[in-house]
Amino acid sequence: MTADDSFSRIDDDDYPAYTMGRAAELLGTTQGFLRAIGEARLITPLRSEGGHRRYSRYQLRIAARARELVDHGTSVEAACRIIVLEDQLEEAQRINAEYRRAAESSNPTTTD
Repeated sequence: MTADDSFSRIDDDDYPAYTMGRAAELLGTTQGFLRAIGEARLITPLRSEGGHRRYSRYQLRIAARARELVDHGTSVEAACRIIVLEDQLEEAQRINAEYRRAAESSNPTTTD
């Protein structure tokens, strides 16, 4: 691996850079919470060669959203489901916007 390869990972949101302990510390939560959202299949951390969980920044953002919901009284399972539904809604809105743009470009309105 070259230095260029290592530096390119710095900005990679999907690179599993954080151990479970560090991830829990950054989120202000417990390792048990991270295990619970993993068991609920909200996030699936990668495993190091030694079998330790490793989290990406993207996964930490998802975990932070789950923590926010749990802190407001939502159960872990419900929080995970809410996040999945929010993600599906966002994707559907993105697809609809693409369809609208495609329809508008194929049927330009003319003004006189």
